[in-house]
Amino acid sequence: MRRRIRSDRGQVALEYIGFVPILLFVALCGIQLGWVAYVHEQADTAARTAARVEAQHPGRGEAAGVAAVREGLGAKVKVSSDDDAVTAVAVIPINVIIPGLEIADARATAVMPNDDPDDAEETGP
Repeated sequence: MRRRIRSDRGQVALEYIGFVPILLFVALCGIQLGWVAYVHEQADTAARTAARVEAQHPGRGEAAGVAAVREGLGAKVKVSSDDDAVTAVAVIPINVIIPGLEIADARATAVMPNDDPDDAEETGP
């Protein structure tokens, strides 16, 4: 009976070693999911900020949108406006930490009403 116990030694360690890659993959997937959510929130923030600033101060929206997010993200913001509204589109690339996974860039659009310049003159600067 003693020999049988000795022959089973190390089995748990081998099972654990076989399970470690699966645990690491699940952890990396969780981190990647969190990063994707964070970058999408940053894109939304950039778009909203750019549209708001452009509506209040024409010509400053794109720079404000880029400045509203973390510097290293590489946000690109485009602003367009007409008589009624200002539209801002922010695009931020998503870095991938899981090999072989492809994720589309985070894209957000925000529309704000264009401030009437006549009302701004009447109420002051």
